[in-house]
Amino acid sequence: MYSSLRSTSAQLREFIEFQQFGRRSDIDEVLGVPRIANEFWTSRQRAAHSLHEVSYRACFKPQLPRFFIERFSEPGDWVFDPYMGRGTTLLEAAFLGRTPMGCDINPLSQALLAPRLQPPSMADVEQRLAEIKWEQTENLPEELLVFYHSTTLQHLCSLRSYLQRGQLDVVDRWIQMVALTRLAGHSPGFFSVYTLPPNQAVSLESQRRINEKRNQVPPPRDVVQIIMRKSQSLLADLTTEQQKTLHQQAAGARLFTASSEQALAIPSQKVALVVTSPPFLDVVDYTLDNWLRCWFLGLNPGQVAPTVTRRESEWQNHITNVLCNCYRMLRPQGVVAFEVGEVRKASLEMERLVVPAARTAGFEPMCVLVNQQKFTKTANCWGVSNGNKGTNTNRIVLLRRT
Repeated sequence: MYSSLRSTSAQLREFIEFQQFGRRSDIDEVLGVPRIANEFWTSRQRAAHSLHEVSYRACFKPQLPRFFIERFSEPGDWVFDPYMGRGTTLLEAAFLGRTPMGCDINPLSQALLAPRLQPPSMADVEQRLAEIKWEQTENLPEELLVFYHSTTLQHLCSLRSYLQRGQLDVVDRWIQMVALTRLAGHSPGFFSVYTLPPNQAVSLESQRRINEKRNQVPPPRDVVQIIMRKSQSLLADLTTEQQKTLHQQAAGARLFTASSEQALAIPSQKVALVVTSPPFLDVVDYTLDNWLRCWFLGLNPGQVAPTVTRRESEWQNHITNVLCNCYRMLRPQGVVAFEVGEVRKASLEMERLVVPAARTAGFEPMCVLVNQQKFTKTANCWGVSNGNKGTNTNRIVLLRRT
């Protein structure tokens, strides 16, 4: 292990001192760390695996964690994410033969990630869908008819009842995960009539206004076929060897539904790498975005909201506590890649809060990496606009445990 730690430390030093990827570098006089700018993980890496393609707000590209996992960990190492979201970091870690460790206060995270660590075969999915009783009679939540045709809603309620019986196996959990990603969207590939993109759910009143403006009524959708098509899409790139690797890593995975400040049952000094991105103050309304998914899972929408304030000082205190947790779990010379951004119309660079928090937690801040990428028309249609709202660039604070 000692030689592995030395190589990690040496690689990090080489990365900083020789700026092997850096197009532009300077020293941030306030933070006292180098700032290195380039296009690190958008043009230099392979396309994302199809298994990543589930909808979730405020998630980064899989190429970002892969960039750090390949450089600062080895097969068999533990990789941790205290804000696992849809599970991008941990799924990418599993693909690369690392053991995924993570937590999120949002119960949706486990529902979206765990099934993709143990993907079933299409034959198993098809057989299970054929076994479900789709014509169960029960009282329908009529308010949801603004989204769904009555027959579609009946089938969704039947599926919901089936899944809420408990004792789900890997095939059931896969079907539940796929259904969560198809509840509402802007094409016939979703169960709903046209609505906002699938990583958001509008209110009932907002959907009524959309229906009136577009003069639309919810059409009947084939729930089984939509689940089958999305399953095929997610599994399209999956090879037999990759499936075997995922199942092997899933056996040792530890996923928690808990606050990132909470003490977790992960041994001290065992994690090699942390790659994560916290909620960015006031950018995303998680409760509004996920209320429909919460209905399907039988959750209170208040359970999915992160316990992070909009006040900068309180947010920084929260980050300090999270980094203290990470410090305990990381082995000596372990690395944290902490993705931040620019918020409030680029007036606040989040590293200005993270670097002091990291020092308080005991970390050595190594640099700030700025990944420069031109936003595409696709990015803009999904609500990402350069210099307007949300994050402007990927900004990574790179930390080392001393």
